[in-house]
Amino acid sequence: MDQKRIGTKVIRLIRGDITEMDTDAIVNAANAQLVLGGGVAGAIRTKGGPSIQEECNRIGGTHVGGAVITGAGNLKARYVIHAVGPRMGEGDEDRKLENATRNSLLRATEKGLKSVAFPAISTGIFGFPKDRCARIMLNTVADFLKREETTLEDVVFCLWSEEDLQVFQKALEEME
Repeated sequence: MDQKRIGTKVIRLIRGDITEMDTDAIVNAANAQLVLGGGVAGAIRTKGGPSIQEECNRIGGTHVGGAVITGAGNLKARYVIHAVGPRMGEGDEDRKLENATRNSLLRATEKGLKSVAFPAISTGIFGFPKDRCARIMLNTVADFLKREETTLEDVVFCLWSEEDLQVFQKALEEME
């Protein structure tokens, strides 16, 4: 299963490069200092150009579980939402990932956006288990779309590998 409808809204899963997404915003799996280093953040910095890091530097950082929004430089998307997921072992990781996801959706809603694309936050160098990530993020998005006043209509999980896509497909199928 690659999508789930929630009323008039949809959660979709695709395999691809998030920096190529033509959604209103893409989500960057950020660190608390908002330094665009490796992984998703490094790809965003490379393709989006220096203006994204410059804007992050002006913001200065955010807490684990937080999310801030910047322009998207040269990317197809209009905005980048920088969500700070947890590192495995720091404690209370599930709640922090849920907060990072929810705060990203709130930033998109505050800007009146209709579409946003997420990566699998914290599953790279932060070491979060992919199956747990998929369940938490998908359930948080579904809950948000059901309960909150939002302009969002299309929430995409853009997953880099076939393995990641399959993990998210399984979690989507297991949702109520």
